[in-house]
Amino acid sequence: MLDVNRVRADFPILSREVNGKPLVYLDNGASAQKPRVVIDAVTRAYTEEYANVHRGLHTLSNIATEKYEAVRGIIARFLGVADERQIILNSGATEGINMVAYSWAMPHLEAGDEIVLSVMEHHANIVPWHFLRERRGVVLKWVDTEPDGSLDAGKVIDAIGPRTRLVAITQLSNVLGTRVDVRTICHAARALGVPVLVDGSRGAVHSAQNLDDMGCDFYAITGHKLYGPSGSGAIFVRNERLAEMRPFMGGGDMIREVHKDSVTYADPPMKFEAGTPAIVQTIGLGVALEYLMGLGMDNIAAHEDRLCDYAMGRLSGAQLAQPAGHGARQGRDLLVHARWRGACARHLDHPRQEGRGGARGPSLRRPADGSSRAHRHLPRLAGALQHRGRNRHSGGGAGARARALRLSGAGGIRRPIGAGMRRDCGQGASTRQHPANSCCGRPQFLATT
Repeated sequence: MLDVNRVRADFPILSREVNGKPLVYLDNGASAQKPRVVIDAVTRAYTEEYANVHRGLHTLSNIATEKYEAVRGIIARFLGVADERQIILNSGATEGINMVAYSWAMPHLEAGDEIVLSVMEHHANIVPWHFLRERRGVVLKWVDTEPDGSLDAGKVIDAIGPRTRLVAITQLSNVLGTRVDVRTICHAARALGVPVLVDGSRGAVHSAQNLDDMGCDFYAITGHKLYGPSGSGAIFVRNERLAEMRPFMGGGDMIREVHKDSVTYADPPMKFEAGTPAIVQTIGLGVALEYLMGLGMDNIAAHEDRLCDYAMGRLSGAQLAQPAGHGARQGRDLLVHARWRGACARHLDHPRQEGRGGARGPSLRRPADGSSRAHRHLPRLAGALQHRGRNRHSGGGAGARARALRLSGAGGIRRPIGAGMRRDCGQGASTRQHPANSCCGRPQFLATT
């Protein structure tokens, strides 16, 4: 069990105030704050150990190279990968997914070939495939979510056809908090001979991973969501896919020999790591992952479950969302009100709202995101939302009832949730009994208008 007060003390920024109130940071879906050990490691790397890697014989270069290369093994251990040569270091999931699009998909996909996606993907797992649609005539096949916000793995598998060449799917939605049964999808797709790319940017934050068991071909992570520095990240690529990939970028480190009329490339993973890398950022990422593994990913997940239970009880009386079509202004007003009370939240857009009358609104993202939030934050969040709701809806009607609502189905919001969601999520199952791919298992807290 986590000592939450000790963990909070590890994050220097959580001791500051915003607008005269203790900081409540709820924007971990966008980027997580950094523990002191990461900040210290980055500072030490710049002040005592900095040099370029892989190309110097002096002491500082040897230290930097050793620490940088050690991160590859740390990431492999964090992700449950036996062979660290399948880990390609990069600037984050966006670069990793684009690398797959250019290095693997571009040479292998032709006009009419299909890529299966869900409607709740992050833009980093949408736009690169649109490039292939525009430039190669590739067809994008979209799988919609269920009315309760979950994603049916069977429907993803059913979308795989004779022209499907790739399934690109998130492990955990940055919009709904929906956890996807990627293992079932990966194993079924592999039986059909179709590779699977998993966007693990958010999934890797919340639970322990075993990619060798998951069976994916590609798995992208981004460091800044994992309490590491921005500009750090990695992608796992299965060996058989590495053998099929051409270099993404050319430059130093990714070559073996260069002549006027020929060039030979280094073996993977160096083949895909051109130029001077983000040395210090990557070292910081390794320290962040060691920190998380030291806390224990299972401990973090258990703490998050408890915090989710507590949050849903406290927020059940707050109006977290409204039927679509009320416009974005009210959502921005709510965000301003939350900021005034020291809470950090953000707006979001979502492809799932396309054609459904959905409007842009603020996302109060995962108070339980990771390990550094304490119970005392949530009463202040609930107070901010309820206070705003009373000011806006002093009369009767739906606003005065101030029920928590959730994005669901055509036309925007349908089913009320809150404390009741933990008892009955519309499928007659409690949270503890609900399938792993349910959004009810790990809800995000949406304030959407």
